[in-house]
Amino acid sequence: MALGFIKKVFTFGKEKPAETPAAPVELTSEEKAAISAESEPKGRDEDLPLAEDPVLAEEMETAGGPSDDLSPEDLSMVPLELLEAEAEEEAEDASVQQAAPAATEPEEEQVAAAVAETSAEPVVPVLPKGFATAEARAPEPEAPAPTEKLSWFQRLKAGLFRTSSQLTSQITALFTKRKLDDETLEELEDLLIQADLGVETALRVTDTLASERYGKDVTGEDVTKTMATEIVKVLKPVAKPLALDLSHKPHVILVVGVNGTGKTTTIGKLAAKLSGSGLKVMLAAGDTFRAAAIEQLKIWADRTGSTFIGTKLGADAAGLAYEAFERAKAEKSDVLIIDTAGRLQNKAELMAELEKIVRVLGKLDPDAPHTVLQTLDATTGQNALQQVEIFRNVAGVNGLIMTKLDGTARGGILVAIAAKHKLPVYFIGVGEGIDDLEPFEAEDFASAIAGIAR
Repeated sequence: MALGFIKKVFTFGKEKPAETPAAPVELTSEEKAAISAESEPKGRDEDLPLAEDPVLAEEMETAGGPSDDLSPEDLSMVPLELLEAEAEEEAEDASVQQAAPAATEPEEEQVAAAVAETSAEPVVPVLPKGFATAEARAPEPEAPAPTEKLSWFQRLKAGLFRTSSQLTSQITALFTKRKLDDETLEELEDLLIQADLGVETALRVTDTLASERYGKDVTGEDVTKTMATEIVKVLKPVAKPLALDLSHKPHVILVVGVNGTGKTTTIGKLAAKLSGSGLKVMLAAGDTFRAAAIEQLKIWADRTGSTFIGTKLGADAAGLAYEAFERAKAEKSDVLIIDTAGRLQNKAELMAELEKIVRVLGKLDPDAPHTVLQTLDATTGQNALQQVEIFRNVAGVNGLIMTKLDGTARGGILVAIAAKHKLPVYFIGVGEGIDDLEPFEAEDFASAIAGIAR
């Protein structure tokens, strides 16, 4: 007890340096009187020295009494505040010990239980900026409830929304509170040509309106209905199914077109439709100038259960076409679809290579290729008209597939192409999905481009 008391006296200054003198000193009677006046202990005689003060002696006895090792002279050197603090601290310790219940477990077991409880809680590390723990990530959103699948016309209308909304809004603005006169008809004609519908279709629409409604009030709805009717008349003759002569084994389909028009993807979608109907299909990677095209076509062959034939990058495409035809014939494939490299129609030397493929196939079968499909990108607008003319002369194109109608406001170009070249339009595409390529229907397309519900 004496050693503990002395330790507290001489280390207290380290804890509270502002309250404890650096070293105990012997107080004069005046200093003792001043300290006694500040603390005002109840019932204490200020004239008595600290060591002989009965009140202090009583307080020390209550706190356990002074140590036998400390003499009254030692106590007289200790400041009163320290003595009182020591007495109060020991009194509080005694009261806490009396109030605390008896321990039911050894101290070591209590510590172990506390450590186990603390270690059971997950420890979240503090990671550098830019990192997060797995628990901190936002939960994955739940998959939306399945909705009813859209019909083809609904998907077509959604794909042509940009084209129809721009065209119909301009027509509505033109025919707000106006009669149909020569000036209005001229403005409408310009508007339809700018929408890539072509001169022939624009004249058909304005001539029909002039013969039926000239001099009368005309609304935008009247004009769009007339436009849809005339578009159907243009498209109806070219909306034909792709006929396959399965007496030829294989029926050879050569797919041509400019780079970026979606040839390879279109081939994959066609293969899915044909193999899904029970036909045996072979895909030939004739685009030997792009490694990506070869790999992409192989993926489509795997997805559709078709046979794949390819060659090394940079090989002769005509030689591959020859090999593919011979193998398809030997394996009795129903349809052979040959991809070709995308060539700019204004590069004569590249177009000559396409002519070579056609000649090689013609030597194997006088009627081959039986179908030459050209893919067209709707976003190219008027340039598509020139593409059809060049490829038709070089490769004998006898059918069209229009892609990417959902990515443009120039979908009307298909009407202009149909009016000028009169080539069959077999399929149109309005997206990347395997079901987004469907047979071309004139009425559906006309209604969708005019924004008319069916």
